[in-house]
Amino acid sequence: MKPFLIPAAALLLCAASASAWAAPGTVLRNEKLYSQPSSGAKVTATVAKGASVNILAKQGGWLRVTAGRSTGWIRLLSVRAGAGGLGGAGIGDVVGAATTKSDPSRVVAVAGLRGLNEEDLKKAQFNPDELARLQAMSVSPAQARSYASQAGLAAVSVPALPEPKPAESSSSWESN
Repeated sequence: MKPFLIPAAALLLCAASASAWAAPGTVLRNEKLYSQPSSGAKVTATVAKGASVNILAKQGGWLRVTAGRSTGWIRLLSVRAGAGGLGGAGIGDVVGAATTKSDPSRVVAVAGLRGLNEEDLKKAQFNPDELARLQAMSVSPAQARSYASQAGLAAVSVPALPEPKPAESSSSWESN
């Protein structure tokens, strides 16, 4: 056997196994692909609603996908996992996401399945820059009322919640 065939065969095997790990998905709306899992990252490409993608990885609320010749990060809520197109199977995806943690083909837009686990929460730190960014997006009550009235929304009076009381919890993450 020629010596160059062994590395070529190894490369081919790696490429084939990498594509086997990818799971199919369908883009639910026109969306951008980012270089990093952040909306502040550089936009590398755009994908159209209904486009087929291969899901390579999941990180928080983001999916790393390939769409045609482009690879990048897209918002988790912009992709329906599976090869079923835009039709959607519904509850089966929810059950699968709840029971199949590491299978990227079972990623679904469900509250609570955002990729945060106890270890992520233990590592969480205060980020003043993100807080400032959030505060920069705030609007005044007058601006909010104006926007709501333009959208045809009406004000509703909601009673205030009671003041929180300190919890006596024996949760493992509170002691760390």
